[in-house]
Amino acid sequence: MTSTSFAHKDILESLNKNLTLEEKLVSTHKAIEPFFPFLVRIAITIYDPATTLLKSYLDSCDDPTAWQHSQAHIEELPSLKKVLDRGRPCVINNMVTFENNEYGHYKRLGREGYAASYTMPFFDNGVITGFIFFNSNKADVFVDDVLHELDIIGHMISLLVINEMESVHALTAAVKTSEHITHVRDTETGSHLDRMSRYSRLIAVCLADKYNLDDSYIEHILSFSTLHDIGKVGIPDSILLKPGKLTTGEFETMRTHARRGREIIDDLISNFGLGHFDYVSVLRNIAEYHHEAIDGSGYPDGKKGTQIPLESRIVAVADVFDALTSDRSYKKAWSNDEAFAMLKKMAGEKLDRDCVDAIISRRREVEEIQDQFKEDKFG
Repeated sequence: MTSTSFAHKDILESLNKNLTLEEKLVSTHKAIEPFFPFLVRIAITIYDPATTLLKSYLDSCDDPTAWQHSQAHIEELPSLKKVLDRGRPCVINNMVTFENNEYGHYKRLGREGYAASYTMPFFDNGVITGFIFFNSNKADVFVDDVLHELDIIGHMISLLVINEMESVHALTAAVKTSEHITHVRDTETGSHLDRMSRYSRLIAVCLADKYNLDDSYIEHILSFSTLHDIGKVGIPDSILLKPGKLTTGEFETMRTHARRGREIIDDLISNFGLGHFDYVSVLRNIAEYHHEAIDGSGYPDGKKGTQIPLESRIVAVADVFDALTSDRSYKKAWSNDEAFAMLKKMAGEKLDRDCVDAIISRRREVEEIQDQFKEDKFG
């Protein structure tokens, strides 16, 4: 005789719902809290090997703003650099021991009330993508039995993060494939996209406090800004690559790429089943509205001021700045001083003033991006 019961409750059943990645992290933390009452924070950082930047991404604690918008080159974080180099987790069971050494990350954790920390690197196809931090308010809690269980939880969390990233990567790959299939060529190079996407992220970081932007939004700005001109796949090469001034009719055709970009995005999202991932509206807005102007003279809808989504205003400034400071068939690259002066002239009329002020205020980081992603003869 068999006995069937439905009394058991899945403690992680909330993960079956249509939640954002941050909501899933918070829900996971709450679910395991009764088993690990000392665990007061689970945090995720993302590692960008191209720039060696380690960037805050998600946080489950009651006040995630304390660590939002944090970033540093991995070389500036010797303890985490060791985790990266060795590809192995690190246990710190007493933060007090780090108060007087060079490990600034753990020193900060200790000063904010955390007593112990377990750091797990997580991987995507064998490459370290970021770190998961389990922080405790009690010392000496990360014993072997606890670590074995947290390893399982950490890997589950990493799969949630990687799944989100792979959705973005799949969409980006689909865009690139469509470009190859249609044989579209443009004067914009890979280096341009590398630079302007990082300028976009830089602007978003600067505006984060004023506009209450979280780290996940900022990282999606970085990923999605490279797709701003996807609609150009529908523009004939005779117009797209024309070295001279466009005729009125040709310019009207060129203007259709903004609306067409939104349509292509919608098709790809539907065809690839990617409508569930976070910030899909950000991608649509970037593709459709990055040519809108603050004074309403832009296209496709003639939106004004704050009618234009913030992400579109951010990408517009980043795109214009890189165009000004890059060589084109019809002009030489402007200096940063010349480009900044032009941005100031355009601020409040064509471009968002906050976004302009943001990129100008971060000149050192701008120059680092330019130095790292220089143009070459192959683009």
